[in-house]
Amino acid sequence: MKKYRKQIALVTGASSGMGRCFVQQIAEQYPYLHEIWVIARRREALERLWEELPETEIQILALDLSDKSSFSVLSERLKRERPCVRLLVNAAGLGHNGPVDSQALDGICDTIDVNCRALMAVTRLCLPYLKPGSRVIQLASGSAFLPQPGFAVYAASKACVLSFCRSLQEELRPKGIAVTAVCPGPVRTEFFQAGGISLSPLKRLFLAEPERVVRKALADAAKGKAVSVYGFSIKLVRIAAKLLPQGALVRLSSRVLAARHD
Repeated sequence: MKKYRKQIALVTGASSGMGRCFVQQIAEQYPYLHEIWVIARRREALERLWEELPETEIQILALDLSDKSSFSVLSERLKRERPCVRLLVNAAGLGHNGPVDSQALDGICDTIDVNCRALMAVTRLCLPYLKPGSRVIQLASGSAFLPQPGFAVYAASKACVLSFCRSLQEELRPKGIAVTAVCPGPVRTEFFQAGGISLSPLKRLFLAEPERVVRKALADAAKGKAVSVYGFSIKLVRIAAKLLPQGALVRLSSRVLAARHD
């Protein structure tokens, strides 16, 4: 009989962008973990990550989280190995910009499926394996603070994530488990290219480096913070969303978007 339960981190969206950075920095900051479980659709990208971290035990789960069957695979793996999940990072996400009536229905559904349904499903599956001191990190967005015409579905999905995190944090507080919603502004990753998203000059000006966003997110999670906000501009957006009439802010956002296409 083993004398201990295997301690792991589990990271979704680990093949690129923020998820990949989380795996790299968790390997650096949490050497006591026995394994890091990495989840993404692209096995080849996960295998490259595995090769880059030869001193870290990486377990690859090539799963498409927009497919419900992936949850059964993860559930069976958790039941079989019964690890202690010390860090859960839900970094998988996607999005498309443009007016809602210009977007394909499949794209809208996929955005909600990955950003909301998959995040909640993976969280629910991992809950029995968390223990006091475990941390849950959910990738939301600065878009969660304010509806965005032209980016409506994505912003709504991230508002859903933020609301879920707020409630889950309170539910898990008595168990000593922290939940942190990460709400950055635009980050320099493959996300925009993959979604065919064009950035305004203003957003390009405030592009953040993923390594810095992730480092702050891990530090804020270690402190038990409910929300991790990187960047002065997004902190201003968050304050404005609290203090100013939302309708006026949404109209302003719409005008900025229209100016971008002029």
